[in-house]
Amino acid sequence: MSKVQIVMSQGATRRSRGDRIAIAAIVVGVTVLAWSGLAIAGTQGNAKNAFLTSLGAPRIVGSTVPANGDVNPYGIAVVPSTVGLLKQGDTLISNFNDKANVQGTGTTIVEVSPSGKLTTFATIKSLPTTRPCPGGVGLTTALSILPGDWVVVGSLPSGAGGALPMVNPAGCLIVLSPQGAVVETWTNANINGPWDMAEVTTKSGVDLFVANVLTRPKGTSATPASGDASTIVRMKISLSAGAAPRMISSTVIGTGFLSKPNKAALVQGATGVALGKNGTLYVAETVQNRIAEIPNALTRTTAEPDGSKTLTSGGWLNGPLGLTLAPNGDVIAMNGSDGNAVEISPSGHQLAKVALVPNGSGDLFGVAIASGGHGLLFVNDGTNALDLSQHR
Repeated sequence: MSKVQIVMSQGATRRSRGDRIAIAAIVVGVTVLAWSGLAIAGTQGNAKNAFLTSLGAPRIVGSTVPANGDVNPYGIAVVPSTVGLLKQGDTLISNFNDKANVQGTGTTIVEVSPSGKLTTFATIKSLPTTRPCPGGVGLTTALSILPGDWVVVGSLPSGAGGALPMVNPAGCLIVLSPQGAVVETWTNANINGPWDMAEVTTKSGVDLFVANVLTRPKGTSATPASGDASTIVRMKISLSAGAAPRMISSTVIGTGFLSKPNKAALVQGATGVALGKNGTLYVAETVQNRIAEIPNALTRTTAEPDGSKTLTSGGWLNGPLGLTLAPNGDVIAMNGSDGNAVEISPSGHQLAKVALVPNGSGDLFGVAIASGGHGLLFVNDGTNALDLSQHR
């Protein structure tokens, strides 16, 4: 193993006797532990310039619980400009659970200002028959703000008592105006349990990359069992001034991602997606504890089989969920099983790890780079809050 550098972050000066003993137990060439307030970075690649090691201790920006009591914040998107209900610099967050904490029944998108002020951007209790969503409404991590300030959010509705839906395909993408009104839903056979999403502006509009977790053979209504294959879909979106965005095509660019039911998260499968500067789409595969690669994601017309290309696996990864791209081009993965964030270079080296939520199993999910690249915004499902870790 490579040598390591231990970097103190803000708020990490008070240590117990056990911590001090543990610090003394670090042997040159071997990392033996990591704890809250410490960023541990390897020396491979550009580790000394790792984005995570520049961050201070996280702080709470504000609550994500609206008046109707929805909890379990999942998706996150930074507002780029002020229009309608959207305020530049605010953060939009989608809630996955209702007040009773039933998975897949959240109906709200909230807006949190940098000072922590909470407002409700939209409440989507139901959809008109002219804008269907197979199974209903249960807002997921898939959340984006398109040019023109149109908001797109994924829906993966649960069945009775929080069970996985029996309909196939299940769910949709819901398009909202800057005023928070539903203007369109996008559904087709390729959209089946949209779980997370990334966007990139193109010459013709926007491409959305959607990770599905409920892909099943046509005509199959049973809920997925462990080992069922899910897909990554590229959707081309047309944008016209004064008109709602239109989905013009959808192409499956990745197949074979494992999904399985999970009581704590409803379902596990392909989650976070992030497009690298090299045109490779990175995919967090929670079940197999790895980050997969789909090369030429913007142009490919055939599906990359899952398992053929891996950016990194194991190591500091521990049930990766949300993904984002750091300003330096590295991939930031949010561990769902321990509350750590892991930074990975485009060459696959795990460069740094930081504990955002100590012993935070089940707490991390959606993540975004703060405005101007000056920090890391993330949801804390354990406290139902938006947190920020800024540059020191």
